[in-house]
Amino acid sequence: MTHTGRIYDAYTGHLRRSDPFIRMPRTIPKKGNSLHSLLSNKIYMKFCNSILETIGNTPLVKLHRVTAGLPCPVFAKVEFFNPGNSIKDRMAVKMVEEAEKQGLLKPGGTIIEGTSGNTGMGLALAAVIKGYKCIFTTTDKQSKEKVDILKAVGAEVIVCPTNVEPDDPRSYYSVSRRLSTEIPNSFYVNQYDNLANRDAHYEQTGPEIWDQTDGKITHLVVATGTGGTITGAGKFLKEKNPDIQVWAIDSYGSLLKKYHETGELDMSEVYPYITEGIGEDFVPQNYDMSLIDHFEKVTDKDGAVMARRITKEEGIFVGYSAGSALSGLIQLKSRLKPTDVVVVIFHDHGSRYVGKVYNDQWMMERGFLDVKTVKDVVNSRRNQPLVTISQEEKVSDAIIKMKKFDIEHLPVLHNNEIVGAISEGGLFNRLIDDANLKDAQIKQVMQAAFPEVSMDMPIEKLSAYINKENGAVISKDESGKAHIVTKYDIIQALGS
Repeated sequence: MTHTGRIYDAYTGHLRRSDPFIRMPRTIPKKGNSLHSLLSNKIYMKFCNSILETIGNTPLVKLHRVTAGLPCPVFAKVEFFNPGNSIKDRMAVKMVEEAEKQGLLKPGGTIIEGTSGNTGMGLALAAVIKGYKCIFTTTDKQSKEKVDILKAVGAEVIVCPTNVEPDDPRSYYSVSRRLSTEIPNSFYVNQYDNLANRDAHYEQTGPEIWDQTDGKITHLVVATGTGGTITGAGKFLKEKNPDIQVWAIDSYGSLLKKYHETGELDMSEVYPYITEGIGEDFVPQNYDMSLIDHFEKVTDKDGAVMARRITKEEGIFVGYSAGSALSGLIQLKSRLKPTDVVVVIFHDHGSRYVGKVYNDQWMMERGFLDVKTVKDVVNSRRNQPLVTISQEEKVSDAIIKMKKFDIEHLPVLHNNEIVGAISEGGLFNRLIDDANLKDAQIKQVMQAAFPEVSMDMPIEKLSAYINKENGAVISKDESGKAHIVTKYDIIQALGS
């Protein structure tokens, strides 16, 4: 996919063409030509005059494995190909340019906005190129990566509490509005009610999707927040074909779905949720609900798990909302038929979520990751007692215990503390070399103690500890009781 580049005269810098696919002829000067003659031959280079010109013309990618159960082809509009790694670059630059036209943003001014991170990134890129300052407010549920990225491009970031009403003076909406009244020569972007947001998608995203599908699109699926993408792109597509279905994916804890269905602002629908970038606790002015045919809610868990699946099964490193969008589509499987052509917006890049969705510990703490852990292995053995041996006992005693309990590994104790280990394989090799060792004390032949791991460690990660040299690990439960996990235990667990 080629971005919308521009062709400039290599020597004058003047814009020559806007079509990135037209190749300008290059004249090779003959030997002996003068420098003036060389320059007059008009050799053109194809390049972008700033990073902002790379926004748009993102690829449409067919999905295969994660959509195998659906009756029709599904295509992802992969928006992290934009320079700020999200679809928000489109409307961020559009809002800045409209503000400039209207005289709301003047040279040396400060851009102020409340953002979940992606809009801020787009605004920050525009600010870098155009020479503005940026101050962003965000919520404490946003990933640390998003905040760090905004700071990296020169923005000041103020983190506000999530669990407050929009009109609470502490909310990130209220703080950004207040700052815009206090800071001279500042512009409050307000992506929620700024209609340049949806205009950007009417002018760019919708036409791109129509052209890329050759007008065959039947369904547009968008995990929606501010309403700009779904309203703008949806309006364009429905003007082309009124039969196109526009489906919005919402989060539990958001009031958008009920408002769409009833026209009622029901605050009882609103409660804290984890999914980032979608859903709202109010209705932004960018929405035109008449353009949306259906709202579907998706759980935090389903969105997170699907994002990881898309990354692992399709090789597309997506953000949280992409998982929500595709999960919502799959929930609507019964409404699809083989002749349909579905386009799903993949809003942003997975790098923004490496500390959350792509962090096993974070996922497990929220019950999102269905994996077997050391604790699962221990519980499956129905609390069998840990068989140990004292360092003062003899090697022959260890052999007797191993035979009696049909085990290969023994932790070695001294004063009720694990100080070493004995394994069947290690003893075999030692006894082959010296049969008299059977009368030696354990402390003379024991090896280092088995590594200790946490009870919530996924068994897939035990390969870093259990290997050819070391056949087991030790883990302690909440009461401090020690348990052993061996290679055999892992094989049994993975096979069950």
